[in-house]
Amino acid sequence: MAYRTYNPKGVPTPPANTWSNIKVHENGHFYVAGIVAEGISMYEQAMKVFSIIQLLIEEAGGTMNDIMSLQIFVNNLDENTEVWRARREFFSGDFPCSTLIEVSRVGSPSVFPPMRIEINCSGYIGGGQ
Repeated sequence: MAYRTYNPKGVPTPPANTWSNIKVHENGHFYVAGIVAEGISMYEQAMKVFSIIQLLIEEAGGTMNDIMSLQIFVNNLDENTEVWRARREFFSGDFPCSTLIEVSRVGSPSVFPPMRIEINCSGYIGGGQ
């Protein structure tokens, strides 16, 4: 049983010996973890994060509809509608199962303005068909 990692153009490559953005099992199960992006607002950051996730999954041969589950970490739960607004631009039909969790910080503490959202997701390549 082999895993593959993908590093599509337009997505920063993780430093060596640290983490992978996506791992895909030969049976199609994938896991995307720790995706963050800079931006002024929750909406802008969420849009960028979903765009990165889309690039990763498409590089592995899938689509956003292959995502079964999202774990979304935000530093301000009161901005949840901005997350859902961005999410609606990437999903249609049956949306993935989703958890929204408020945490004190996400991403790098040295970035200004601070990162507001981090997303993990999992699913099966071809599962959304």
